[in-house]
Amino acid sequence: MNPPSKSAITELASTGKLRAALNMSNFLLTAKDAAGAPIGVAADLGRELAHRLSVAIELVPYASPGLIADDAGKNKWDVAFIGAEAQRANAIDFTPAYVEIEATYLVPPGSNLQTPAQVDAKGLRIAVPERSAYELWLTRNIKNAELVRFKGADATFAAFRDQKMDALAGLRPGLITSQANYPGSRIINGNFTAVQQAAGTPKNRPNGFAYLLEFIAEIKASGLVAATIKKNNVVGLTVAA
Repeated sequence: MNPPSKSAITELASTGKLRAALNMSNFLLTAKDAAGAPIGVAADLGRELAHRLSVAIELVPYASPGLIADDAGKNKWDVAFIGAEAQRANAIDFTPAYVEIEATYLVPPGSNLQTPAQVDAKGLRIAVPERSAYELWLTRNIKNAELVRFKGADATFAAFRDQKMDALAGLRPGLITSQANYPGSRIINGNFTAVQQAAGTPKNRPNGFAYLLEFIAEIKASGLVAATIKKNNVVGLTVAA
């Protein structure tokens, strides 16, 4: 790919360094080392982008993607690695996805629900972490069931189990862990959506965004995204088409 223009570097590293926002609630893309510093696929891709811009990297961890979106117009980050959702696109310019993560349901012991479509029925309650990418999708698309939102994955799982809800919405890899902690529960076959994980910049950075588009396309085509997934030993991520 072409080297970045001066204007692209200025827009993507407005403080002289690339501030990469990371969603620490997505355990497939982010983690922490023994000292508590961010690591993982998203951190590695942020470092690669900074290297190509010839600037230093500052990893900016956030507890949730919603908080990243809230800060999009506050000059607190330059590039974010989060789920691309229409609601967030009001403040963020998103690239095409670099990875996809299947989202589906966990149902309790004895449930007769077999498909994602059956979960959207009157009288059923779906537990979901608030402001997750798939919660935004469910908010737009669920017509009959009741969405019950909680803060964080752990609280959502506990409420689903303890309040005997009908389904727990989540990313399939995370639901595998939840299933192991709830004997008799079952993950439904199929998915209700595939969360598109993308890179984004705050609005009004056209040259920086144009370079980011090229960067994401190149690292997918070259195999760098796949290699980074393998390096971090992540199961459940698929390189987006």
